[in-house]
Amino acid sequence: MSQKAPGKAHRAGLSLIEITRMFPDNETAERWIADTRWPDGPRCPYCDSDKVQHPTAHKTMTHRCQSKGCRKPFSTKTGTVMEGSKVTYQEWAIAVYLYVTNLKGVSSMKLRRDIKRTQKTAWHLAHRLREAWKDDGGIAFSGPVEVDETYMGGKERNKHGNKKLNKGRGAVGKVAVIGAKDRDTNQVTARPIKRTDADTLQGFVLGQVSKDAKVYTDDHGGYHGLPNHETVKHSVGEYVDGMAHTQGIESFWSLLKRGYHGTYHRMSHKHLDRYVNEFAGRHNIRNEDTAAQMAAVVRGMVGKRLRYDDLVGQEPKQVVGYSDIF
Repeated sequence: MSQKAPGKAHRAGLSLIEITRMFPDNETAERWIADTRWPDGPRCPYCDSDKVQHPTAHKTMTHRCQSKGCRKPFSTKTGTVMEGSKVTYQEWAIAVYLYVTNLKGVSSMKLRRDIKRTQKTAWHLAHRLREAWKDDGGIAFSGPVEVDETYMGGKERNKHGNKKLNKGRGAVGKVAVIGAKDRDTNQVTARPIKRTDADTLQGFVLGQVSKDAKVYTDDHGGYHGLPNHETVKHSVGEYVDGMAHTQGIESFWSLLKRGYHGTYHRMSHKHLDRYVNEFAGRHNIRNEDTAAQMAAVVRGMVGKRLRYDDLVGQEPKQVVGYSDIF
């Protein structure tokens, strides 16, 4: 049996030259997206019938359901975050490539230049891509699991005078983010939270981690009382105690913050959950080949919708089960 190369060297990447050859025109890109979405042939997004006419004479609605009682026209974009978008399939495919291959994210300003669209369109497109990783519940981590929290936001000393809160330093003006990493699968989940009290922290752990899993955290008092729980005492300079450490999830925080400072420069509190989902989603498919990563994003876009008016008008989301999470 052949062994994988150390690190991520076993992955098959795609160069920019290969991407341009892979998607030389809009029709080729549409065919790739359609084949990824419907590997066994097109299905109606309204009734799930496989009785589909393709192509049709319509310029944009290239499919039509032939099932009695439905017979609705649709396109490859219908029923996905691409629905209603005037961005071409070729531009979508290139945007997906940039999204998965830039580990620290790709700003809407760069995306605007790369696909020759307005910054507003590029910003909306980027958030639509992040919607692919929207948390739909997922599988409980079986462990061992590392759990930790961090704070996202600008430093008070760097803010303009009228933006400073004048309430101290450290976490002032920042948003707490809690995360968990399963050491066995290397999967990560994370989300913003309003408070770091015991109800919120333990509510996250109990909702994400299976009851028999071993949990490792720092010595934050909010974790005290968790079952199968060990701590490492950061407060006294202890960072590893046997198997007890949180270095894996802290590595994820490091990458998230490099994206914050080096790529986006600011992540609004309103949309922070989307940026966190982006980095967690990209981390979770890092061992896949680039083509497989791109396909995972396309599949994740199915069944979701994000209109521009909803994006700019939304408030931070509430998560059922523990209301202190955005």
